[in-house]
Amino acid sequence: MPNIKSAKKRVKVIATKTMQNKAINSQLKTEIKKANAAIAAGAADKEAVVRVAIKKIDQAASKGILHKNTAARRKSALAKKLNAGA
Repeated sequence: MPNIKSAKKRVKVIATKTMQNKAINSQLKTEIKKANAAIAAGAADKEAVVRVAIKKIDQAASKGILHKNTAARRKSALAKKLNAGA
C-alpha cells in the first residue's frame, strides 16, 4: 500500500480508469456479438447493427482501449462477414 499522498491518488485514479475501460470493453464486445449474430441470422437490419459495432470499435480505438490496427482488423472482419452473408 502506498504511503505517499501522490501515490495514493494514483491508485484511486487508476482504479477509476480501469472501471471505465472495462465498461467500454464490455460494451464493445456486446455490440460485436450482436453484429455477428445478426449476420449469422440474416437479419433485415444487419447493416445498421454492423454500423453500430464499427462505431463502438472506432470509439474504443480513439480512447486508446484498442490499438488502431486491432480496430482496423476487427472492422475489416465484420465487413467481410457482412459482404459474404449479403
